[in-house]
Amino acid sequence: MKSAEDIVQEAKAWWTTEIIDIHPGKIAVRGYPIEELIGNISFPQMIWLMVRGDLPTPEQAGLLEAALVAAVDHGPQAPSISISRMAVTCGVELNNAMASAVNVLAGIHGGAGQQCMEIYADVARRMDAGEPIGQAVELALDAWVAENGKVIPGFGHRFHPIDPRSGRLLALTEAARDKGAVSGRYVDIGREVERVLERRKGKRIPMNIDGATAVIYAELGFAPELGRGLFILSRSVGILSHAWEQHQQGGRIKGPMPKSIPYTYAGPARRSLPPQD
Repeated sequence: MKSAEDIVQEAKAWWTTEIIDIHPGKIAVRGYPIEELIGNISFPQMIWLMVRGDLPTPEQAGLLEAALVAAVDHGPQAPSISISRMAVTCGVELNNAMASAVNVLAGIHGGAGQQCMEIYADVARRMDAGEPIGQAVELALDAWVAENGKVIPGFGHRFHPIDPRSGRLLALTEAARDKGAVSGRYVDIGREVERVLERRKGKRIPMNIDGATAVIYAELGFAPELGRGLFILSRSVGILSHAWEQHQQGGRIKGPMPKSIPYTYAGPARRSLPPQD
C-alpha cells in the first residue's frame, strides 16, 4: 500500500521538466527569472533557450533569426497558406485556421529542411569515419535516393531558377564562420552536394531556402528533427498574416479555385440507374 506521501511524489514526478519552474509569483525559464528575460533577450534567443537550455551567442542568435525571417512566407499558392485563407472563409477562428495550415506541413510540404539536414548529417558521419567530403556526399546521396527516391530535398525550386533567399543566408553563414561563430562544415557540405548534383544531372541544381536553412540549423547544432519545428515557427508568421488578411477581406467558403474555373471530371458519362427489383 502506497503512503499518501508516495502518491504525492509519484504525481509530482509524472511530468518532469528542465524547461520551466513555476511557483506563485515566480516564473523561471531554464533557471532565468522571466522578468530578467523580458526586454533583454530577443524572440530567437528565447527559442534557443527553450529548446537548447542555454543562451546563444549574439552571432548564433543572428543566424537563427536570419533563417527564421527568410522562411516566413511564400505566397498564397503555398498549400499551407491557402489552407489558412480557405479556413477563415469557412468561418473558423484564427487559431483554427493556423492549426489547419500547420497540420499539412509534413514530409512533402514543409519537411524538406529536416530531410536535407538528415542528408547533411549522414555526410558528416561518413566524413567522421574517414571518407573525403566528395565521396561522403556521393554515398549519402545514393543512400537517400535508394530509400526515398530521386528528389533531393533542399536543392532546386519549382518556382525560382535561383532562390533569392539562399545566397544571402549562405553569405551570412560564411561571415559567421569567418568570425569563428560556426565551424563552416555544413556550408562546405551543402556546396559539395550542389556540385555533385550538377555533375550528376548535367546542369546546376541550386540550393534553395530549405537547403540553406538546413545549413544554418546544422551549423548551429540543432538536431534534424528540430529543423521542421523551426520551419513551422517561421512559417506560422506567414500563416497568421494571410489568415488575418483574409479575415479583413471577407469572403465566404472560398475554395482553391474561383468558381469560373472548373475542375476536370474523368468519370463515367451521365447514366440512368438500372431498374431495381
